[in-house]
Amino acid sequence: MRYSICNDWEFTQEWSDNFLRFAAEGQKVRLPHTCKEIPLHYADSNSYQMICGYRRMLILPDLQNQRVFLQFDGAAHIATLYVNGRKTAVHRCGYTAFRAEITDFVHPGANQIAVRLDTTENPAIPPFGFVIDYLTYGGLYREVWLDIRNEGLIDDVFVTTPSVTTAKIQITTDQAPQGAALRFSINDPSGHVIWEEETESIASTPDSVNHAITLFTASIPDALSWDTEHPRLYTCICELLSPSRIILDHQETTFGFRTAEFKADGFYLNGEKTFLRGLNRHQCYPYVGYAASASLQREDVRILQEELGCNAVRTSHYPQSQHFLDECDRRGMLVFTEIPGWQHIGDTTWKKQAVRNTREMILQNRNHPSIILWGVRINESQDDDEFYKHTNALAHRLDPSRATSGVRYIENSHLLEDVYAYNDFSHNGLTPGAKSKKEVSPDKNKALLISEHNGHMFPTKAFDSWEKKQEHALRHGRVLNAAYQSNEHAGCFGWCMFDYPTHKDFGSGDRVCYHGVMDAFRNPKPAAALYASQQDQTPVLEVVSSMDIGDYPAGQIGDVAVFSNAEEIRLYKNDVFVTTLHTGELTSLPHPPFILDDTVGELLETQEGFSQEKSSMLRECLLAAGKYTLPNLPARYKAKLLWCMIRSHMTFADGVDLYGKYIGNWGGEATRWRFDAVRDGKVVSSVTRSPSSHLHLNVRTSTTTLTETDTYDMAAVRVRILDENDTPAPFAQLPVHFFLEGDASLIGPAVVTAEGGMCGTMIRTIGHSGEATLTVFADGLEPVTIKYSIAVTVQGWPDLFSF
Repeated sequence: MRYSICNDWEFTQEWSDNFLRFAAEGQKVRLPHTCKEIPLHYADSNSYQMICGYRRMLILPDLQNQRVFLQFDGAAHIATLYVNGRKTAVHRCGYTAFRAEITDFVHPGANQIAVRLDTTENPAIPPFGFVIDYLTYGGLYREVWLDIRNEGLIDDVFVTTPSVTTAKIQITTDQAPQGAALRFSINDPSGHVIWEEETESIASTPDSVNHAITLFTASIPDALSWDTEHPRLYTCICELLSPSRIILDHQETTFGFRTAEFKADGFYLNGEKTFLRGLNRHQCYPYVGYAASASLQREDVRILQEELGCNAVRTSHYPQSQHFLDECDRRGMLVFTEIPGWQHIGDTTWKKQAVRNTREMILQNRNHPSIILWGVRINESQDDDEFYKHTNALAHRLDPSRATSGVRYIENSHLLEDVYAYNDFSHNGLTPGAKSKKEVSPDKNKALLISEHNGHMFPTKAFDSWEKKQEHALRHGRVLNAAYQSNEHAGCFGWCMFDYPTHKDFGSGDRVCYHGVMDAFRNPKPAAALYASQQDQTPVLEVVSSMDIGDYPAGQIGDVAVFSNAEEIRLYKNDVFVTTLHTGELTSLPHPPFILDDTVGELLETQEGFSQEKSSMLRECLLAAGKYTLPNLPARYKAKLLWCMIRSHMTFADGVDLYGKYIGNWGGEATRWRFDAVRDGKVVSSVTRSPSSHLHLNVRTSTTTLTETDTYDMAAVRVRILDENDTPAPFAQLPVHFFLEGDASLIGPAVVTAEGGMCGTMIRTIGHSGEATLTVFADGLEPVTIKYSIAVTVQGWPDLFSF
């Protein structure tokens, strides 16, 4: 039986022998916990580097003939475990879980559990040893579990699906008694048993002194496959039986019937070619770093799928939370995960630790159907064949069902893996979107994957000009388009999902990498709409420009990108139809961006009564005048305009009036532009752009129902300041206040400044059932109030773990 022990811990920023002996005082904390909260801007990476400590008392009953384990899901970065003052285990990776048997160290009654945690960037272990472009934080930032088992137990269950109707089950048992047996069943997504089998005894091949491996094959002709649209999960239930058929141990493992194969021309899921359209994701959150609740881990997957239209994610640059991966399983999000590292390869001891990290990553995650690719190379490292032969061989031995890869930024490096993953930063706005396989990969018979693109090539802040934000989005689109078009790329992972704090060697002056298609609070930049518009489930319509003439040189509206998955976009000026927008050059995308480059359209015909021929020539001249200005109009347009005026008996004043009316838009009533997205002949979405002085707060929370089970729960709150047309107001750099009352606490400051009209916060439960009320307000704007209901559900035996 497994029990959460995330509550009732004590923490100190300075480890000492007195703290180990429970003599010195500690700060009461709950897990997940960060050793140091940091500011949103100008974070100091040294602030969270320390030798700190965690401890708690554990009261146990008499556990004769039972075994006791502690599991730490994430301890950054070198953890030394002490039980009743005795060193029990050391773990040297902050991104994989570790499990320690403490049976011989505990006794009935009160037991002292303490962890000495080195959160420094210790060069002895990955990813450290050189510079790193992300903050690594510190703390017991994931859950901790107590596991009480019988002497004979199931140590591991590994399920693979060589076909969509076959499951192979590998069970590892530990200290199973003579004459023990195994019983298996498979439940379908509805919970019905569809296959079961029982051995008379464990027929096994010894794996070590106490371990034995048993293999089963189950044929399920009617199995429903797992894919990105129908992520059907089955459950494999394994029971270890005593010679008298008493259940000694019970393990349940979810899996999906699916095949995942990388070929020369791309990726195939269940035999169907599937383009991997994804983003890179760090596991950090504002203020608390890595220490986030299960619900926020799941929320990021929802955002990736529902708001960003992705079908894939790369967990850069390390294994991430089981809650995140579980949600990827449930939602059908495809995952490329990799061992910790960033460019640097250390000495022999360092490499041995990286190999251990590879083992732990695979053994802890290989039942997730969402994972389709193991990254067994240090991100962006140089070639090291001897080292990477070890990691590849280990990965294929532990999991023959999945391909391996490794991310590099160098071309034609040694390809020991199955997939050439390349960070393609070649596009600079003018160059082609992506390089071809023959340019970057030494083996045309293996798959090519773009593992990163854009990012540092064009950092974009939420408060940048609309032109820069539009170019940011289009650069993502150009790389995606090139990869789709090539028919030789398995997919693209853009850099990256959201802005993140980093070391002083990287990022902007405030030590933030503004590389995200969202800000740190997961508020969208226009590039988010580029991704969102590539899916078909939810209508998307995003006009990057505000269409305000004051945002343009000489008031001339330039080319405007419109991101939508509609079939057509109709433009209206003051409710009068202007034109239907055309798509741009990115025609290989599922839904290319629309381009607004004609604000005259049919108006000369419908409003001035001009003939089609006259309107066509005048429209061309007027648009050219808008692009070049009247004084700088090229000769060919001047000639056309003169000929048109002579033929139509127009005066120069008439031409100037038309220019002012349809191009300049100066001095009259403010123009109201409306964009209608049409699908199947129906308007599915509409956006209006017009000057506005009436602003309001748009507040979105990840949930209004908070539930404590194993530990605290959290809600993420995203705030945007919008005008009366629900258009983002990027100039509203206002102080935003957060006032929280009730049974929850606020994370971060109570007053923040909206950046580009956007900001956010998070709240956390405090162990009490009840309610909480969050009021968000800014000067001159109507406050927004969110009410939360909070339930605390105790799991397991609460009296077992109290002081």
